Amino acid sequence: MVCCLIEAVSGMPLAEFLKTRIFNPLGMQDTDFSVPAKHADRYATLYEPTEDGGIQGVQEVYGANGPLSFYHNGIGLQSTAADYLRFCQMLLNEGELDSVRLLGRKTVECIRTDHLSDDCEIHSFLKPGCGFGLGFQVVTDVADTPTLGSLGIYDWGGAACTKFWIDPVEDLIGILMTQLWVLDVDPSVFSFSEFSDQFKVLTYKAITN
Repeated sequence: MVCCLIEAVSGMPLAEFLKTRIFNPLGMQDTDFSVPAKHADRYATLYEPTEDGGIQGVQEVYGANGPLSFYHNGIGLQSTAADYLRFCQMLLNEGELDSVRLLGRKTVECIRTDHLSDDCEIHSFLKPGCGFGLGFQVVTDVADTPTLGSLGIYDWGGAACTKFWIDPVEDLIGILMTQLWVLDVDPSVFSFSEFSDQFKVLTYKAITN
Protein backbone atom coordinates (compact mmCIF):
# COMPACT_ATOMS: atom_id res chain seq x y z
CA MET A 1 0.00 0.00 0.00
CA VAL A 2 1.11 3.53 -0.77
CA CYS A 3 0.52 4.66 2.82
CA CYS A 4 2.94 2.01 4.12
CA LEU A 5 5.59 3.14 1.63
CA ILE A 6 5.15 6.79 2.66
CA GLU A 7 5.46 5.93 6.34
CA ALA A 8 8.53 3.72 5.76
CA VAL A 9 10.39 6.33 3.71
CA SER A 10 9.41 9.39 5.76
CA GLY A 11 9.54 7.81 9.22
CA MET A 12 6.22 9.49 10.03
CA PRO A 13 2.62 8.26 10.32
CA LEU A 14 0.62 9.06 7.18
CA ALA A 15 -1.53 11.71 8.87
CA GLU A 16 1.55 13.49 10.24
CA PHE A 17 3.34 13.32 6.90
CA LEU A 18 0.41 14.85 5.00
CA LYS A 19 0.01 17.62 7.55
CA THR A 20 3.74 18.39 7.73
CA ARG A 21 4.61 18.15 4.04
CA ILE A 22 1.39 19.24 2.32
CA PHE A 23 -1.40 20.74 4.42
CA ASN A 24 0.61 23.10 6.64
CA PRO A 25 2.86 24.44 3.85
CA LEU A 26 -0.20 25.17 1.71
CA GLY A 27 -2.16 26.72 4.58
CA MET A 28 -4.82 24.00 4.48
CA GLN A 29 -5.84 24.35 8.12
CA ASP A 30 -9.21 22.61 7.78
CA THR A 31 -7.98 19.41 6.11
CA ASP A 32 -7.46 16.21 8.14
CA PHE A 33 -8.66 12.66 8.59
CA SER A 34 -11.03 13.73 11.36
CA VAL A 35 -12.99 16.78 12.45
CA PRO A 36 -12.01 18.28 15.85
CA ALA A 37 -14.84 18.42 18.38
CA LYS A 38 -14.62 22.23 18.46
CA HIS A 39 -15.50 22.29 14.76
CA ALA A 40 -18.28 19.71 14.88
CA ASP A 41 -20.92 22.36 14.24
CA ARG A 42 -19.26 23.16 10.91
CA TYR A 43 -19.51 19.60 9.63
CA ALA A 44 -22.01 19.30 6.77
CA THR A 45 -24.60 16.52 7.00
CA LEU A 46 -23.89 13.54 4.77
CA TYR A 47 -26.89 12.21 2.80
CA GLU A 48 -27.73 9.04 0.91
CA PRO A 49 -30.57 8.19 -1.51
CA THR A 50 -33.59 6.27 -0.21
CA GLU A 51 -35.55 3.55 -2.00
CA ASP A 52 -38.47 5.89 -2.62
CA GLY A 53 -36.30 8.38 -4.51
CA GLY A 54 -35.66 10.81 -1.65
CA ILE A 55 -32.59 11.36 0.51
CA GLN A 56 -31.83 10.86 4.19
CA GLY A 57 -29.04 11.83 6.55
CA VAL A 58 -26.31 9.29 7.28
CA GLN A 59 -25.58 8.74 10.97
CA GLU A 60 -22.07 7.28 10.81
CA VAL A 61 -19.50 9.40 9.00
CA TYR A 62 -15.84 8.41 8.60
CA GLY A 63 -13.75 10.62 10.88
CA ALA A 64 -16.58 12.84 12.06
CA ASN A 65 -16.53 11.56 15.65
CA GLY A 66 -12.92 12.19 16.59
CA PRO A 67 -9.43 10.88 15.71
CA LEU A 68 -9.08 7.61 13.83
CA SER A 69 -6.90 4.67 14.82
CA PHE A 70 -6.07 3.78 11.20
CA TYR A 71 -5.26 6.07 8.27
CA HIS A 72 -5.65 4.93 4.69
CA ASN A 73 -4.21 6.78 1.74
CA GLY A 74 -6.97 8.12 -0.48
CA ILE A 75 -9.83 7.46 1.95
CA GLY A 76 -11.37 9.60 4.65
CA LEU A 77 -9.73 13.00 4.36
CA GLN A 78 -12.10 15.81 5.36
CA SER A 79 -11.67 19.27 3.84
CA THR A 80 -13.35 22.51 2.77
CA ALA A 81 -13.78 24.10 -0.63
CA ALA A 82 -11.36 26.88 0.35
CA ASP A 83 -8.66 24.41 1.41
CA TYR A 84 -9.05 22.24 -1.65
CA LEU A 85 -8.88 25.29 -3.88
CA ARG A 86 -5.41 25.96 -2.48
CA PHE A 87 -4.32 22.42 -3.31
CA CYS A 88 -5.69 22.70 -6.85
CA GLN A 89 -4.14 26.15 -7.31
CA MET A 90 -0.75 24.69 -6.38
CA LEU A 91 -1.14 22.11 -9.15
CA LEU A 92 -2.37 24.72 -11.66
CA ASN A 93 0.70 26.80 -10.76
CA GLU A 94 2.89 23.80 -11.67
CA GLY A 95 3.69 22.88 -8.08
CA GLU A 96 3.97 26.24 -6.30
CA LEU A 97 1.65 28.44 -4.23
CA ASP A 98 2.42 31.67 -2.36
CA SER A 99 6.19 31.19 -2.86
CA VAL A 100 6.00 27.65 -1.42
CA ARG A 101 7.11 24.98 -3.90
CA LEU A 102 5.65 21.59 -3.13
CA LEU A 103 6.32 19.83 -6.44
CA GLY A 104 8.70 20.30 -9.34
CA ARG A 105 7.28 21.58 -12.64
CA LYS A 106 8.23 18.36 -14.44
CA THR A 107 6.62 16.31 -11.67
CA VAL A 108 3.30 18.07 -12.23
CA GLU A 109 3.72 17.52 -15.96
CA CYS A 110 4.14 13.81 -15.30
CA ILE A 111 1.11 13.78 -12.98
CA ARG A 112 -1.18 15.16 -15.67
CA THR A 113 0.11 12.95 -18.49
CA ASP A 114 -1.83 9.83 -19.53
CA HIS A 115 0.18 6.72 -18.61
CA LEU A 116 -2.27 4.00 -19.65
CA SER A 117 -2.01 1.47 -22.42
CA ASP A 118 -5.07 0.70 -24.54
CA ASP A 119 -5.73 -2.61 -22.77
CA CYS A 120 -5.43 -1.34 -19.19
CA GLU A 121 -8.33 -2.53 -17.00
CA ILE A 122 -8.75 0.81 -15.21
CA HIS A 123 -10.30 2.13 -18.44
CA SER A 124 -13.66 0.85 -17.15
CA PHE A 125 -13.55 3.52 -14.41
CA LEU A 126 -12.82 6.38 -16.81
CA LYS A 127 -15.09 8.49 -18.96
CA PRO A 128 -14.81 8.30 -22.77
CA GLY A 129 -11.98 10.41 -24.16
CA CYS A 130 -9.93 10.12 -20.97
CA GLY A 131 -6.77 8.40 -19.80
CA PHE A 132 -5.16 8.34 -16.37
CA GLY A 133 -2.15 10.21 -15.02
CA LEU A 134 -0.56 9.84 -11.58
CA GLY A 135 -3.72 10.04 -9.50
CA PHE A 136 -6.01 11.88 -11.89
CA GLN A 137 -8.23 11.25 -14.90
CA VAL A 138 -6.82 13.12 -17.91
CA VAL A 139 -8.74 14.31 -20.99
CA THR A 140 -6.99 12.95 -24.10
CA ASP A 141 -9.75 13.57 -26.67
CA VAL A 142 -12.22 16.38 -25.99
CA ALA A 143 -14.56 15.26 -28.77
CA ASP A 144 -15.12 11.91 -27.06
CA THR A 145 -15.94 13.35 -23.63
CA PRO A 146 -19.58 13.95 -22.57
CA THR A 147 -19.00 17.59 -21.57
CA LEU A 148 -17.33 20.81 -22.67
CA GLY A 149 -13.70 21.22 -21.72
CA SER A 150 -10.12 21.36 -22.91
CA LEU A 151 -7.43 18.91 -23.92
CA GLY A 152 -5.34 18.05 -20.86
CA ILE A 153 -7.95 18.70 -18.15
CA TYR A 154 -7.23 16.49 -15.15
CA ASP A 155 -9.77 15.66 -12.47
CA TRP A 156 -11.03 13.22 -9.88
CA GLY A 157 -13.72 12.94 -7.22
CA GLY A 158 -14.45 11.91 -3.65
CA ALA A 159 -16.68 9.35 -1.97
CA ALA A 160 -19.46 11.86 -1.21
CA CYS A 161 -19.75 12.88 -4.88
CA THR A 162 -17.27 15.71 -4.55
CA LYS A 163 -15.67 16.65 -7.85
CA PHE A 164 -12.84 18.86 -9.04
CA TRP A 165 -11.05 19.55 -12.29
CA ILE A 166 -8.04 21.62 -13.34
CA ASP A 167 -7.87 23.14 -16.82
CA PRO A 168 -4.36 24.42 -17.67
CA VAL A 169 -5.56 25.75 -21.05
CA GLU A 170 -8.18 28.09 -19.57
CA ASP A 171 -6.29 28.67 -16.29
CA LEU A 172 -9.42 27.33 -14.59
CA ILE A 173 -10.29 25.29 -11.50
CA GLY A 174 -13.71 23.77 -10.89
CA ILE A 175 -14.73 22.43 -7.47
CA LEU A 176 -18.08 20.86 -6.62
CA MET A 177 -18.50 19.99 -2.94
CA THR A 178 -21.53 17.83 -2.15
CA GLN A 179 -22.36 15.49 0.72
CA LEU A 180 -24.09 12.62 -1.04
CA TRP A 181 -23.07 8.99 -0.50
CA VAL A 182 -23.92 6.84 -3.54
CA LEU A 183 -21.16 4.20 -3.52
CA ASP A 184 -23.62 1.55 -2.34
CA VAL A 185 -26.41 2.62 -4.69
CA ASP A 186 -27.20 0.96 -8.03
CA PRO A 187 -26.15 3.55 -10.68
CA SER A 188 -29.13 2.55 -12.82
CA VAL A 189 -31.39 3.82 -10.02
CA PHE A 190 -29.44 6.92 -9.04
CA SER A 191 -26.56 8.56 -10.91
CA PHE A 192 -24.70 11.68 -9.82
CA SER A 193 -22.63 12.03 -12.98
CA GLU A 194 -25.37 13.86 -14.90
CA PHE A 195 -25.51 16.66 -12.31
CA SER A 196 -21.72 16.86 -12.19
CA ASP A 197 -21.52 17.08 -15.98
CA GLN A 198 -24.16 19.84 -16.04
CA PHE A 199 -22.11 21.87 -13.57
CA LYS A 200 -19.07 21.55 -15.83
CA VAL A 201 -20.99 22.47 -18.99
CA LEU A 202 -22.45 25.59 -17.33
CA THR A 203 -18.96 26.62 -16.20
CA TYR A 204 -17.59 26.51 -19.73
CA LYS A 205 -20.67 28.19 -21.18
CA ALA A 206 -19.83 31.16 -18.93
CA ILE A 207 -16.52 31.66 -20.80
CA THR A 208 -17.29 34.33 -23.39
CA ASN A 209 -13.85 35.48 -24.56
